[in-house]
Amino acid sequence: MKQSFLNVNSEIGKLKAVLLHRPGRELERLTPQYLEELLFDDIPWLKRMRNEHDAFALTMADRGCEIYYYENLLEEVLEKAEVKEKFISDVIKGTNLANPYLEQAIKEYLLSLPPQKVVRVAIEGLHKEDVPNLSWEYRLVDYVKSDYPFYINPIPNLYFTRDPGTTIGNGLSINKMKTPARNRETMFLHYIYKYHPLFTSSETPLYYNYTDPYSIEGGDILVLNETTLAIGCSERTSAWGIETLSQRLFQETKIDKVLVIQIPFTRAYMHLDTVFTMLNYDQFAIYPGVKNSIKVYLLTKGVNGPKITPLSSLEAALKQVLKLPSVELIESGGGTEITAAREQWNDSTNTLAIEPGVVITYDRNEYTNETLRRRGIEVIEIEGSELVRGRGGPRCMSMPLIRENL
Repeated sequence: MKQSFLNVNSEIGKLKAVLLHRPGRELERLTPQYLEELLFDDIPWLKRMRNEHDAFALTMADRGCEIYYYENLLEEVLEKAEVKEKFISDVIKGTNLANPYLEQAIKEYLLSLPPQKVVRVAIEGLHKEDVPNLSWEYRLVDYVKSDYPFYINPIPNLYFTRDPGTTIGNGLSINKMKTPARNRETMFLHYIYKYHPLFTSSETPLYYNYTDPYSIEGGDILVLNETTLAIGCSERTSAWGIETLSQRLFQETKIDKVLVIQIPFTRAYMHLDTVFTMLNYDQFAIYPGVKNSIKVYLLTKGVNGPKITPLSSLEAALKQVLKLPSVELIESGGGTEITAAREQWNDSTNTLAIEPGVVITYDRNEYTNETLRRRGIEVIEIEGSELVRGRGGPRCMSMPLIRENL
């Protein structure tokens, strides 16, 4: 079997292939009373959001990056009848309908649909009005939950493709999400990994799976180089998840160092990449509001688990693991407290490097973008007035599949 399709050995190598999801009707199913449950703070305008996302994809394509979409890969996977049936069963299993008669009726309905429509339902959700003629028997649970509008929840966070999966070298981590609202996203990636020719025609190691018990999300995982990761210990990524993934990588790959960066456990800084990203060989963006609260630990291979060594500072840790004489931590918002806080809310530090020293950012973060330019970084701005409402930036919205080696 040929070598893995995947190849990501850094955060900054030229981006050659990426996995995206174009926002769809799932965003129009957000209502104020369910925002918190579905992990949103606001309701976006879908038409504008899709235009912004299309411009984001075009920006990468114009720089030689091949674009893959979740929805297209899933449709191709579900062309096989047996895979489609298993997929539908897994989607229904995750709904917690607690009514076997209703579950069977919904399964029969979905089986009658072509793959494209099954994928749409799995992403956009199944509203009770979508199937008005559905025949099923009531049970007490149905009266108790009668005011809830969905049989199957929409998954509006799917356009943040960074979190469900992470390419590490030539392998893959299908991550375990912290919140149930996002579990279906990782199930999608599992089906693509298991059944799509991109993966089945090659040897692709799997280092973590969504069935593992401990949470770890892709926004917390940075591939610094071919032997070193940085992983944020955050609101969404657990210490046990970090230890489990690290030990497997130490045993199965070239990775021999994992830099654990502990950030405050709050929604404002839900992932490491909301406050810290890599821009160039020795340059990083950081939100100054967390600089004094970060704790850093170095994980290396141990006997029964990783060996853990506390380190004095983030700057010293980066110099050590990257073997550099110096590193530059560029503060967002020009280092000004109020400006930095305002722009961090709009994901100023959530930059996506498409090659060394070249990053995609939101145009609204004017002070941060100007600060990066003054430090020699090429900044490609995209509009994100609606995309940002989901609390994520260009890095959040992209899962790199292939980067050129440095």
